[in-house]
Amino acid sequence: MPVPAPPGEQQPDGRPDETPDGAARDPWAAPPPGTEPVERAPYPAAAPWGAPQPRNGMGVSALVLGITGLVLSLFIVLFWLAWLPALLALIFGGIGASQARKGVATNRGMTLTGVFLGIAGLLIAAVSLIFTVVIVDRAVDRVRSEAEEIKATDEASKKAEAAAEKARHLTFGETYTFANGLKVTVGEPGPFTPDEFANGHAEGNKAIEVTVTVVNTGAERVRVSTGLPDVSDADGATAELVIDGSGRQKVIDGYVLPGRKAVGKYAFSLPPEAAGKAEVAFSPDAMKMDDAYWSGKVGG
Repeated sequence: MPVPAPPGEQQPDGRPDETPDGAARDPWAAPPPGTEPVERAPYPAAAPWGAPQPRNGMGVSALVLGITGLVLSLFIVLFWLAWLPALLALIFGGIGASQARKGVATNRGMTLTGVFLGIAGLLIAAVSLIFTVVIVDRAVDRVRSEAEEIKATDEASKKAEAAAEKARHLTFGETYTFANGLKVTVGEPGPFTPDEFANGHAEGNKAIEVTVTVVNTGAERVRVSTGLPDVSDADGATAELVIDGSGRQKVIDGYVLPGRKAVGKYAFSLPPEAAGKAEVAFSPDAMKMDDAYWSGKVGG
């Protein structure tokens, strides 16, 4: 005996469970004429288990590294850091492009963008490297050139100073021209006989007379501020200035007119053991100009 379905429910074929006269209906009987069967919606097809997921990691990495390399390459102080991410962008991009060709990756455009950015980063970094090398090389050359110029200038200055120092050392009878245009000549010292009232001459010493001639070769008068020479004996000791009442000594003091000359005469006392040679130092302006030196044997 068939089991009736619960009231209000439909049979598997979508027909009511009772006939119009209230009798139970056979769910497996054929539908009455003129009745359309109810179509059921098909169930969605389930995806097969184990389907592979797209492998887009290499493309993403290539893009990120390409952007990083390009940004770093644009900074002069950071370009040397750009080559590594740019190179990795090329490597990862190559792997990602290969995966895209095989169909296991779906971001081919992103991968190619990362490759292009990596290439651009490497090129810009290379240009920056060349530019930096050229700039540094020029800077080094400039510093080296300046150092050589300074060295050459120092050597020239030392040579000039040595030449000037040598030129300021003369023998008796020679002439030295000072920067103010005065030509000075110190003759060979001769003997001098002090009178009985002489001061600065010890008994037994040798007294000498030093003659200094100053000629103004310039167009303006020149003042001789310090016309007193310094005399050293053969041992380098300073000789004593001899002053007596004979009036033979003459100190150069005052202006020397253009084309004129002034002659000074001075007496000095040398010890007998160091009286064979002397040196005379003289400058027309001891505050502004260095002394010139005359040396040699003492006559008489």
